[in-house]
Amino acid sequence: MSDSIKDNPAADEVIVSYKGFDQNWRCRGFQYALGETFTHDGKVEACASGFHACEYPLDVLNYYPPAGNKFAIVEQSGELSRHSEDTKVASKVLKVSAEITLPGLIKAAIEYTVSRCNPVDPESPAYSKEAQGAASATGTRGAASATGYSGAASATGDSGAASATGYSGAASATGYSGAASATGTRGAASATGYSGAASATGTRGAASAIGDSGAASATGDSGAASATGTRGAASATGYSGAASATGDSGAASATGTRGAASATGDSGAASATGPHSVAMASGYAGRAMAGETGAIVLVYRNDEDQLVHIRASKVGDNGIKAGVWYSLDAEGQFVECVDAEND
Repeated sequence: MSDSIKDNPAADEVIVSYKGFDQNWRCRGFQYALGETFTHDGKVEACASGFHACEYPLDVLNYYPPAGNKFAIVEQSGELSRHSEDTKVASKVLKVSAEITLPGLIKAAIEYTVSRCNPVDPESPAYSKEAQGAASATGTRGAASATGYSGAASATGDSGAASATGYSGAASATGYSGAASATGTRGAASATGYSGAASATGTRGAASAIGDSGAASATGDSGAASATGTRGAASATGYSGAASATGDSGAASATGTRGAASATGDSGAASATGPHSVAMASGYAGRAMAGETGAIVLVYRNDEDQLVHIRASKVGDNGIKAGVWYSLDAEGQFVECVDAEND
C-alpha cells in the first residue's frame, strides 16, 4: 500500500509550505537558493521523488531539526503528492520564497492551527465572562478565546487552539498539533502534545511546549520559553529572556540583552545573540554560539554520556568568534563546527 495520496490540482494551483535546509541551503544533496524556482524532472511521489515541503510549519522539524538548519517559506505547484501520515507534500515545481526564523515558524504554526479550528460560539457563556472571562473548548479542532483582564483560555483535543489576550491572561492547548497564544503582561501559554506550539508575547510572559517537535516562543522582557521533547525549539526574545530546550536535537535561542539559552540533550544547540548573553549546551555532541559581548559554555561527553570536560569562554577570548558555532573535542578544546549535510 502506498504511503502517499495523489492529487490532481489545477494547472495554476499554488500551495504555501515550509521547507528545511542545511546551512548551505542544500537538501538531500540538491542545491537550492532563495528567490529561485526549481522544476523536478520525473514523476512526483511523496517520500520518493519530487521537491518536498510541509504545509504545517512544525512538521518540517520532523525532517530538519532546528539545531543548525535553515528554513524557508516555499510555493509548490504543478503535480502534487501528499504524504498520508503528516502534511508533507511532494511537488513538480518549488519556489523558495523567503527565509523564515524559528519564531516565524511558531507564529505560522499557530495561525495554521487557528485557521482550521471550529470557533466557539460568541453567544456562548463559555466564550467570555466579562473582564474575568474564561473560555474552554474540548474536542477535536476546538478553539477557545478569552479576551480581557485575567482571562484564561483552554482548548483540549486534536488541533485545538487557545488564545488569551490581556493582562495576566493564560492559554493552554493540549493535544496533537495544539497551539496556545497568550498576549499581554505576565501572560502564559502552554501547548502539550506532538507538534504543539506556544507563544507568549508581553513582559514576563512564559511559553512551554511539551512533546516531540514542539516549539515555544516568548517575546518580551524577562520572558521564558521552554520546549521539552525530541527536536523541540525554544525562542526567547527580549531583555533578560531565557530559552531552554530539553531533548535530543533541541534548539534554544535567546535574543536580547542578558538573555540565556540552554540546550540539554544529545546534539542540542544553544544560541544567545544579544549583548552580554550566554549560550550553554550540556548534552552529547552539543554546540553553542554567542554574540560579540556574549559567552558560551560547552561540555564534552564520551560515548557512555559521561561528562569528561566542561569549558566556558567569553567571545574574544580563546579564539572564540561571534556568530560561530563551537563544540568541545575529546581534549576539551574549542573547535568550530563544520555543518554536515543532512540526509
